[in-house]
Amino acid sequence: MKTKYIVIIGGLLLLLGGIACTKLNDKDYATIVSSQFNPGPADVAALVGVPYTNWRTLELGRSANAIWRTNEISADETVIPERPNGWVDGGIYQRMHYHTWTPDEDNCYQIWTNAYQGITNCNRLLYQINNNLIPIDTGKVALVAELKVLRASFYYALCDFFGNVPIDTSFNVPANYQPTQSKRADVYTFIISELTTNVPLLNPANDGTTYGRFNRWAGYALLAKMYLNAGVYSGTPDWADCITACGQVINSGLYSLEAVQANAFATNNSGSKEIVFSIPFDQVYTADGSTAWTLHMETLEPENQATYNFQNSPWGGICAIPQFINTFDPEDNRLTENWIQGQQYTSAGAILMGQLGAYTGKPLAYINELPGVDSSEEVHGFRLGKYQIQQGELVGMSNDFPLFRYADVLMMAAEAELRSGNADSAAKLVTQVRQRDFTTDPSKATVLGSDLSKPTVYSYGLRNHLQTTYDDVSDIQYGRMLDELGWEFAQEGRRRQDLIRFGVFTSKSWLSHAPNGAYRSLLPIPTTALQTNVNLKQNPGY
Repeated sequence: MKTKYIVIIGGLLLLLGGIACTKLNDKDYATIVSSQFNPGPADVAALVGVPYTNWRTLELGRSANAIWRTNEISADETVIPERPNGWVDGGIYQRMHYHTWTPDEDNCYQIWTNAYQGITNCNRLLYQINNNLIPIDTGKVALVAELKVLRASFYYALCDFFGNVPIDTSFNVPANYQPTQSKRADVYTFIISELTTNVPLLNPANDGTTYGRFNRWAGYALLAKMYLNAGVYSGTPDWADCITACGQVINSGLYSLEAVQANAFATNNSGSKEIVFSIPFDQVYTADGSTAWTLHMETLEPENQATYNFQNSPWGGICAIPQFINTFDPEDNRLTENWIQGQQYTSAGAILMGQLGAYTGKPLAYINELPGVDSSEEVHGFRLGKYQIQQGELVGMSNDFPLFRYADVLMMAAEAELRSGNADSAAKLVTQVRQRDFTTDPSKATVLGSDLSKPTVYSYGLRNHLQTTYDDVSDIQYGRMLDELGWEFAQEGRRRQDLIRFGVFTSKSWLSHAPNGAYRSLLPIPTTALQTNVNLKQNPGY
């Protein structure tokens, strides 16, 4: 028998039953011999919480070069340009923008490694439960189903970024075991099978006992996301099943749009009825480099320490690409509420002055201009402010990360309806999402079916200090729908996926980026993985 011990990670027990907030219990567990362990409900929740913590590092990574940053800075919304205080880091951020990354990038390593760590933790727990090493008296069926859905979520990430990956559901394996590689379409089929089998068995509750975990409705949201991207993953679109899966969440009656979008991204957002599945964070208990949510530090200039009375100086860095900002209607609340712009002030109202580069001693006012990924000053680019920044913030934030929210479910259904020929039905859903964003002129919230087939308003082409070009956008089908996704989900770490589905990611130019091969829709399998498993073959083009 391979495993005789249960190791529970202390300090990461957010997912204990009955906790409806993001504060983590600092309960320490040592190694426990299985024969002496008779878990109660709280212990079971703690056990299943271990693989959930892998989503923190998978989304943000130990160096932040994981899903969120990869989806953001490789796409047309945000960029990490060279700043007066650095942000070159060996050229990694510029390579992500140019689409010239290699199998040795930290992004590839972080996503691959953290996803498989999550899978291994799920496989370990399933092995222990199924072999009664962890004796579960009640709720075993639902717990096993939850672990399989959670495991499928890690495979969803691997399918999205790498495509052709090994499928491994075993834990008790021989020494030197090396799993074989599966084709992307087979990975897709495996995930769909796991979800359709196990999601109906999940807990239907939406309360403190299921917050931050896959309940039935979060499972259907993940299933809808798979169906939404079925054409990319398997070669065969499946809009009908996407609509059905979204309908399960909508018809549950347990979720609703916040009256103000910002409520879903507040510091204390764990009670939001818009969040379907979140990754919990806490500035104290998830404060180390592997789990901290540090967006405020990554986007604001050092001088903004005085704006929010931070205990540490921000680092500068990531900002909006001006072409994307130019797509917004000026009366769209999301333009002003999600993007930090204009003159910056101290918390007492005094004007902040620049302290770096050419703007030293000049007013620090963020402008919608950017010379290029290879050149910028402190003032260049609107900064990311969708996630509430509180006074006295530490290096890590306490905002839980909404991986799936109700607006996403509505927009997935809208896109699937649109692509199924039901433009008017799609428009009603899009209008529903927009209605909270146009308070000055509510009539602008209304979208017609015919509007969603209009061209994108994004002016694609190179726009930097070296070159200006203009791309034809007539080949982007449902361009307005793509715009709607950008306006609603900016800064949420998903833009790359949407651009791929709309055929834009590897075909259009923006800022300093020009197309660099259709194969770039997949990342290369990391060199370290190839070196440890002879059964792996590199993705084409790398």
